[in-house]
Amino acid sequence: MISVITIDREYGSGAPAISQRLADRLGWKLWDELLSSEIARLTDSDLAAVKQREERKDPLYYRLFKSFLRGSFEATSQVPQLGLLDADRIVAITQRVVLDAAAGGRCVIVGRGSQYFLRERRDAYHVFIYAPYEEKIRREVEAGRSPEQARRLVETVDRDRAAFIQTYFAKDWPTRHLYHLMINSKIGDEAVVETVVHGIATQERLRPRLAEERPPSS
Repeated sequence: MISVITIDREYGSGAPAISQRLADRLGWKLWDELLSSEIARLTDSDLAAVKQREERKDPLYYRLFKSFLRGSFEATSQVPQLGLLDADRIVAITQRVVLDAAAGGRCVIVGRGSQYFLRERRDAYHVFIYAPYEEKIRREVEAGRSPEQARRLVETVDRDRAAFIQTYFAKDWPTRHLYHLMINSKIGDEAVVETVVHGIATQERLRPRLAEERPPSS
């Protein structure tokens, strides 16, 4: 039985609202804002700082600073006291939180590499939500952003996510074979939720038959 759903997404595709609607429909726990809050708590960091660094590589100046610390014995001895909130630390904590959330079951987890952390779990169902460029701009403008802000974010956030996935998982983004379902949110939020729910039901219904039909390994 599926007990975990991961939602990967293009920026502006409406995935946060769709994920909330899906979690409400199933009565499951949503790990989106909550995931960021838990990372902030575990790293004793400001929530805004965590959100700014999630699913991103460290900027160049930060990478250079870390290189300096690694090359200096005196500075290296001070690293624990500095409590650096770098990408390496965030990824390690994120993996811990995602695995704990999945172990509890009945949850929807949004992004943060969760589809990679949970790729071996047979009770996980992985979804990717995308949308045409114009649809993403429309959603962002409706959310209160100016058209210029919307275009800038739509054109840059996914580029940062792709670089993050390449750096930490050595995969192109999106890694299509990881997902059970890739869906265009232009069909409407409720239609996306219905499709995900039906897709899960179909997989659960057919899985025993597929297992029986699979040829034995040699």
